[in-house]
Amino acid sequence: MFISNSPAETDAIGRRLAGDVDAGSIFALKGDLGSGKTMFVKGIVAGLGSRAEVTSPTFTILHEYRGGRLPIYHLDFFRLEDRQSVARLGLDDYLFGDGVSVIEWADRFPEFIPQHARWILFEIKSENQRAITFQGTAPSRSSFRDGGLETAAP
Repeated sequence: MFISNSPAETDAIGRRLAGDVDAGSIFALKGDLGSGKTMFVKGIVAGLGSRAEVTSPTFTILHEYRGGRLPIYHLDFFRLEDRQSVARLGLDDYLFGDGVSVIEWADRFPEFIPQHARWILFEIKSENQRAITFQGTAPSRSSFRDGGLETAAP
């Protein structure tokens, strides 16, 4: 678990994670509204070298960001109502394509998330503090400590 004490630290965690991604990487994000998911995605996009403006795809379901080392497919399952809505998205084109897929509210339809996805949980601890927990394969803690970010014991 990593503790972020500000939106800038949440962005920095995403930037550092971007250095460890390849085409086909999938991040399934889970957390309440305002827990830092989109700020984290901003960090990934910037860390991959894109200057794209990142916004939540809540109403559009999907944003594509290009201009960096890899394309980023930023999806949001929040407004999807049923399995058929998800199935119509053609997720395979993104999840098994040439870029990095990041899915906010992935826990709404976990059956569509491939097994190799990295689940990342966001929890609001206070107005500015967030706990960010990586499940499965995650970047090393030392790479985050080297960047000055605090970590908490699991």
